[in-house]
Amino acid sequence: MESSSDLLKKIELVQKYEITEYYVYRYLAKITKDENNSKILEKIAKDEEAHSRYWSMFTKKDIKANRIVVLFYVFIARFLGLTFSIKLMEKNEQRAEKFYEEIAENIPEAKKIMHEEEEHEHALIKMLDEEKLKYAGSIVLGLNDALIELTGALAGLTFALQNTQIIALAGLITGIAASFSMAASNYLSEKADDENKNYIKSAAYTGIAYIVTVILLILPYLLLTNPFIALPITILTAILIIFLFNYYISVAKSLSFKERFLEMVVINLIVTALSFGIGILAKMVLGVDI
Repeated sequence: MESSSDLLKKIELVQKYEITEYYVYRYLAKITKDENNSKILEKIAKDEEAHSRYWSMFTKKDIKANRIVVLFYVFIARFLGLTFSIKLMEKNEQRAEKFYEEIAENIPEAKKIMHEEEEHEHALIKMLDEEKLKYAGSIVLGLNDALIELTGALAGLTFALQNTQIIALAGLITGIAASFSMAASNYLSEKADDENKNYIKSAAYTGIAYIVTVILLILPYLLLTNPFIALPITILTAILIIFLFNYYISVAKSLSFKERFLEMVVINLIVTALSFGIGILAKMVLGVDI
């Protein structure tokens, strides 16, 4: 048995977690436009408030929420989506769970509250329906193709042309043309599958993801004069995009991050190396000198 002062501190921390989550869910319920999602979030918020009130019976205190944490998750929800914000918050709750387990050694009801909260929240979160995730496959399609095709093309053009402005121009033209092609292919593919999606919106997500990736990849060639410095920066940019997007998808869809990230990086690097070799070979065989 631990001292009553140590136990009280842990209960105060758990109470703070609960009241902070209450405000996060309450604000998210207010900003979401989907009525069903709003009701789900309101329900979770009420549960969190009830848990906070339960712990206040032990602490005899009205503990305030962590405003910075509340603002952070509301900010994340606005820019990266509701589901990502909530699942990121749930993912970072390990510390609170640890305190729950330690408190349960002295207050057995704590374990029951912890399990009820986990089961209830997970069930409610599964009910959330968000457009960003519905079209995640379309975004992945645009990102994957742009990363693999354009990084490879830029690697080949780097040795073949050795002029950053010409490489950037060729990359931009190739990338924009490919983005329209990918968007059109996605539209036809989704329509053929007859899924419950807006085909034009799905194609738009693919095309926009492709164009944004193209701009980020050719940016080093627009800013630098040495193509052999621009290329590694472009490769690092591609790896960073892969890292950020796979982290987003792994959190939002509860998927494995490491496997997906490593697979995409390895494929990207292999294609880049092969394309660079093709550029060397093409320059030697064709005798092009710019």
